[in-house]
Amino acid sequence: MKKTIFMDKYPVYSVELKKDMVNANSVSEILEHFETKIKEHPIATMIAIFDHYSHTKKIDGEIMDGLFDAQNIVFCFGTAIPDTKMTAVRPRSIGICELEDKFMIEFMEVPKEELNAVLESWINELIIK
Repeated sequence: MKKTIFMDKYPVYSVELKKDMVNANSVSEILEHFETKIKEHPIATMIAIFDHYSHTKKIDGEIMDGLFDAQNIVFCFGTAIPDTKMTAVRPRSIGICELEDKFMIEFMEVPKEELNAVLESWINELIIK
């Protein structure tokens, strides 16, 4: 898991998983894994799956070379709204992209550090031991 600052302002965690390292064969299978984890979590709420690739293709947007699929699973860990600004950082999203020989899984840093660890554990469960 690597943390970078994307566009000089967004803290993003990324993991590159070679296809032979994971127990999933497609973005859809990875989405199913995350949807199960979200539904099992005591406070997380599943919201939607967004097919970012199809959307971008439909509007004739730019898609990087070598990208086969890009989807997001949208969910929320929220338990309180202590400030109106909280609505700007929720809900959460995990992006899953498929390239020729790997999957990229990425998410923006969660304000509560322990929830970053939850997301990392969900990703680590995809890795063949």
